[in-house]
Amino acid sequence: MAYLAQLRVPATYMRGGTSKGIFFNLADLPAAAQQPGPFRDALLLRVLGSPDPYGKQIDGLGNASSSTSKAVILAKASRSGFDVDYLFGQVSIDKAFVDWSGNCGNLSAAVGAFAIHAGLVDPARLPSNGLAEVRIWQANIQKAIIAKVPITDGQVQETGDFELDGVTFPAAEIELAFVDPADGEGALFPSGRLVDQLEVPGVGTLEATLINAGIPTVFVRAGDIGYSGTELQEAINTDAEALARLEAIRAQGALQMGLIQNLAEAAQRQHTPKLAFVAPPASYQASSGKQVAAADIDLLVRAMSMGKLHHAMMGTAAVAIATAAAIPGTLVSEAAGGGERQAVRFGHPSGTLRVGAGAQYLDGQWTVTQAVMSRSARILMEGWVRVPQEALEA
Repeated sequence: MAYLAQLRVPATYMRGGTSKGIFFNLADLPAAAQQPGPFRDALLLRVLGSPDPYGKQIDGLGNASSSTSKAVILAKASRSGFDVDYLFGQVSIDKAFVDWSGNCGNLSAAVGAFAIHAGLVDPARLPSNGLAEVRIWQANIQKAIIAKVPITDGQVQETGDFELDGVTFPAAEIELAFVDPADGEGALFPSGRLVDQLEVPGVGTLEATLINAGIPTVFVRAGDIGYSGTELQEAINTDAEALARLEAIRAQGALQMGLIQNLAEAAQRQHTPKLAFVAPPASYQASSGKQVAAADIDLLVRAMSMGKLHHAMMGTAAVAIATAAAIPGTLVSEAAGGGERQAVRFGHPSGTLRVGAGAQYLDGQWTVTQAVMSRSARILMEGWVRVPQEALEA
């Protein structure tokens, strides 16, 4: 049998926030992958090394976690008022599918920098020194993101002294504003209620806040599911029964939010919604060994991503946390002590994060104009990724 040479596709490997992913300029992809469909999915799966029954992604660029099995496709903006279109794919590690149902808030931090590097932003809009405002259209959820990217001597500044818990080394700060962050799939609160009842077979009836902000998220109380809110990854990710219970809660939340029509569909929609559990402030030791004091945080949050406890916090889930914390009566606001607030600092497995959001009650419903947080990003490697052509043949 004759074997074909590997395809060579221009790509950039980037860290954004506490995630890593493969970035592509749409124009650089093979023609068949420039449109959504099986060929594009097969290409991204093979680039990351999925599906891998061993769960390691050894034969690809994924790093065997939901935070590192990601792909981004950028293109010149398709609508006026924006610089770039941003499409995100969450690549499953052990299954042959790519979930296009939501955004990645962490990798959003790298989008502006990559867009500038790739020449997708009009040079006339870039300062020689200062902050470049990159207007991003998030194609998955049909929302706007504004990234303020630092520029020094005409180049994207990637190094700096901004520290982000969950990332070992400091870098340059990038401020992200998620404009009108209610997810494009529906109202801020799909049921119209701040707290819903979730009846989960095998678990019981739980109170939950179901919110569409940044990314659809199901919030429950940590204490209601047997946790303190100070857990680290090993406490949950090594417990198969716990993971199954948490997935059952997430699936029931997805059904009640109208994101799926039956529970069986949840298996093919792992990226959204997210499941998070919250608790009042408590002191704990983060995964780095750093001590987090109860007095330094407003609440505790732990979140599930692609069936596992996240090592820090997804950027989009942080938007959901900020939004829910700003609205009195949600479980997130309750855990933070109640009342109105425009910013919140929460504890996650790797440390703490401060996020802000402003909420208004207008015409009988809550609205949020934008949520803001700071992340960092940098290029790790750039060049070409090689892909066996046989993996792309239908």
